[in-house]
Amino acid sequence: MIGQIQTKSIQSRGENRTNLMAKIGDYWTLCVLVVIIAIFGILAPRFLSAYNFLSTTTSATEILLLAIGETFVIITSGIDLSVGAVLGLSGITGGMCMQLLGNSALSLIVGSLVSLVTGLIFGTVNGFVVAKMKITPFIATLGTMGIASGVTFLLSNGADITSLPTELTSFGNGNIGKVLSYPVLITIVLCIISGIALAKTKFGVHTYAIGSNEEAARRTGINVPRHIVKIYALSGLMAGISGLIVAARFASASPISGQNDELNAIAAVVIGGASLFGGRGTVLGSVVGSIIIAVLASGLVILNVQAYWQTVAVGAIIIAAVFVEQLRHKTK
Repeated sequence: MIGQIQTKSIQSRGENRTNLMAKIGDYWTLCVLVVIIAIFGILAPRFLSAYNFLSTTTSATEILLLAIGETFVIITSGIDLSVGAVLGLSGITGGMCMQLLGNSALSLIVGSLVSLVTGLIFGTVNGFVVAKMKITPFIATLGTMGIASGVTFLLSNGADITSLPTELTSFGNGNIGKVLSYPVLITIVLCIISGIALAKTKFGVHTYAIGSNEEAARRTGINVPRHIVKIYALSGLMAGISGLIVAARFASASPISGQNDELNAIAAVVIGGASLFGGRGTVLGSVVGSIIIAVLASGLVILNVQAYWQTVAVGAIIIAAVFVEQLRHKTK
């Protein structure tokens, strides 16, 4: 009898620990975000101002848009190292078209389309190289990252493009009630669409299936190569959108835009709970991860702390994220 009671007690503690880890895994990043905001709010009260909220959320869109596409890629157990370089190239190609056509509605439309198509083309190439040529995603996207970066500097000669349509720059710096900027509004819409697509559609089911077990997904009738091409094309498209919005925000297209953004985007996805081994991740988690990175950058700037500490903090959070995920799966 005593032995049975002890066994039940041990099982109960095990179940409680499992439930606790599941809850921590679901909400710990959100708790971290709240704690970081509270700390910065105490140390620097102006951190909680409406102006800083507007600035921080707007700057977060650059990484968040990349993280949306990266989320789909990582869930399929892939990785896209080219998104930062593609962001820069998309801004340059679109900016060059706008500069050529002058300050007009036609310039805005054509230039915007060129930015998006540039991202889409590079993403599709990534998907083809990974899915059809069977080159590992790390090597494939590392190669296209170098190509995109080189083409960017060849086209721009290393100079910024500043002659952008007034409507574009007005959009990039416009806001609603000095609280919600237009770039943030567009990003929210894209996050909602992407989140629904991942969680509620066949496209999302296939994405998770490929990341969980590619061979099993293939046997169930999923066209794995075609789906992977679509995933990388989506990632490239999001980089193109981000490149266009960054150019709009800064009223110029710079060849150095997007440098190291791929690392922050991947970090945001991992912090948000995605597994680099595939099969797990959410758009909402990536949103929280992106905001954490943006909040850290903003808070450290306000506190006059060297920007290098941001990378230290992000690295620590990534390690903590992976550690929590390991604990979750050990208790399952």
